[in-house]
Amino acid sequence: MAEELEGLTEEEFSSIDSWVIAQVDDWNDHYRQNYEKAFEEYYRLWRGIWAEEDKTRQSERSTLISPALQQAVESSVAEIEEATFGRGAFFNIRDDIKFPDSEPTSPEEAQLLQAKADQLNQEKLKIQYLRDKLSENFNKAKIRKAVGECLLNSAVYGTGIAEIVVDVVNDVKPSEQVVDGMTMQGVENDEKTIVKLRPIQPQNFKIDPLASSIEDSLGVAIDEFVSPHKITQLQEQGVYLNVPVGMDPYESDNIEKDPTLIDQPDDKVRLTKYFGLVPKHLLDKFNGLGLIEDEITKAIEEEYKKEEDIVDVEAEIIPGNYYVEAMVIIANRSVVLKAQENPYYMKDRPVIAFQWDIVPNRFWGRGVCEKGYSSQKALDAELRARIDALALTNAPMMAMDSTRMPRGARPEIRPGRILLTNGDPREVLQPFNFGQVSQITFAQAESLQRLVQTATGAIDSAGIPGSINGEATAAGISMSLGAIIKRHKRTLVNFQESFLIPMVRMSAHRYMQFDPERYPVNDYQFEVQSSLGIVAREYEVSQLVQLLQTMGNDTPVYGLLIKAIIENMQLANREELIKRIDDAQKPNPEAEEMRQAMQQAELAVQQAQINVLNGQANEFNTRSMKYEAETAAIPLEVENDRIKANAQLQRADGELSADDKRIIETSKLEIQERKVGTEQAKLFANRQ
Repeated sequence: MAEELEGLTEEEFSSIDSWVIAQVDDWNDHYRQNYEKAFEEYYRLWRGIWAEEDKTRQSERSTLISPALQQAVESSVAEIEEATFGRGAFFNIRDDIKFPDSEPTSPEEAQLLQAKADQLNQEKLKIQYLRDKLSENFNKAKIRKAVGECLLNSAVYGTGIAEIVVDVVNDVKPSEQVVDGMTMQGVENDEKTIVKLRPIQPQNFKIDPLASSIEDSLGVAIDEFVSPHKITQLQEQGVYLNVPVGMDPYESDNIEKDPTLIDQPDDKVRLTKYFGLVPKHLLDKFNGLGLIEDEITKAIEEEYKKEEDIVDVEAEIIPGNYYVEAMVIIANRSVVLKAQENPYYMKDRPVIAFQWDIVPNRFWGRGVCEKGYSSQKALDAELRARIDALALTNAPMMAMDSTRMPRGARPEIRPGRILLTNGDPREVLQPFNFGQVSQITFAQAESLQRLVQTATGAIDSAGIPGSINGEATAAGISMSLGAIIKRHKRTLVNFQESFLIPMVRMSAHRYMQFDPERYPVNDYQFEVQSSLGIVAREYEVSQLVQLLQTMGNDTPVYGLLIKAIIENMQLANREELIKRIDDAQKPNPEAEEMRQAMQQAELAVQQAQINVLNGQANEFNTRSMKYEAETAAIPLEVENDRIKANAQLQRADGELSADDKRIIETSKLEIQERKVGTEQAKLFANRQ
């Protein structure tokens, strides 16, 4: 059928199924020529399955495969999965609702503010309800298991792909009912809409080779084998058209879920799901709208022929869209089970994908197996060469002269066997030894294993001291772990933005559309609630412990550091310990009252000390004023004494001797000196 459709243009296709199959075959050819062989080898290396084409040389006999790449894949996936689901809730809804903080100026304004506050409270309750409801449904749909499988596919092949499937399930619950006064036991059936995540293998996914994302592509297709009973069930539910569907008549082994199986199942149906743009006229033709348009056109032409007086006018032709977003499901490449426009009101394609490591301008990414491929092949060649050499050195071999052996003798060597020879056994038989295997192969294998870890950035904490730069020092481990954690963080951010958040958002939109009674409809913004991976968590705990050793128990941040350490541990009673720490940090009411009383007592003591100091200052000021007044009164008394002395001297001048006059002059000089000292003291007091 592919050869029949090859070379046709879009206008030459007569049906929607032929157009879709032509696109899918073209995309499938591009995948098989560029990616299929490499992806199959990555799958075998991860599974540890040997194939004939995996030989590194023609004489190689060993089929040993090193587990280094398997360990790298599983360690990397476990790191991202633990960082995403390690704390339970892996998503949140942004709550940016803010209550008005303005004070009402009138009763009417107070009523309006109260009504607005009630409305905002309702919105907050809706956000909390939607978050809890989505978490509950994700647990029922086993979303964590499906996401883990997508992460594993991405690590092996480079790209993780999943389909968002909407299903209706019967929620059966045991219940008791009272009928006529008697308690009856039974079950209750409740139909609920549930959104599932279905991982897709790369060999079953087809995309436009020129597209770098699902949104940029003309369309995407999921081409796989399914059991016939699934088709029948969906036909009975009215999801698919009730048309006869047989078994797949074509032999195709490139879309099997496990290509390594020798015996593949025979009872199967090839189901092709196409999501994307299709020509509108082909879709209308399948749904019968094209026939209606033909009948209308034919009726207009007949009426046109009947009328004689028809004036020709020029009419403006408004062309419609050539492509329309649709969903087309085809069985066995020929039977259309469903073809309709995109039924989702967000008009998004129900397929999401992310790259483990981004390759610029390409849809298919770079996984762990591709990063460590060369190192893994070199390691396998080293191990197989050693095993082949051991077979030559360990097994006993002998060279013998066949012409001197008895007729019918069996050339076997085993302990206790007697060998018969025609002549001297030393001349007929000779041990043959290839020597010993070089011990350097152990060091080479260890170095190659470190190369695998260097290429992939995957390492377990148990192998850190002997695997990072060959050093076991704390500084060397810390520096190397920083680089490893950065690589994991890069993959984690890409996974969250390209896969996890779109998955949560798309699931919420499906619930809002198909079950609006249970889920509030609004434009919510979803956020990721992820933490550190295992290696990053252990590294952070070691850093916190080292920081904790540098401070005492009375440090204000001591309790916060203890809380951070417990949060990064996988303890059974972790939440209880965190709650105890939070309660311990809260102030005790009695202790708070005692602290306030002590503060008031300290304030009273300080106030009393201030009052004492103020009294002492007032006393000092009073004494200073007294001393100043006394100092100011001294010159007046001295002047009076001087006047009296002069009067007495004048009266007794005639009666004094020479010695008396000298004493009087000395007294005058002393009085003048005291006067000068008094003036200096007064001047000093004024300056103070």
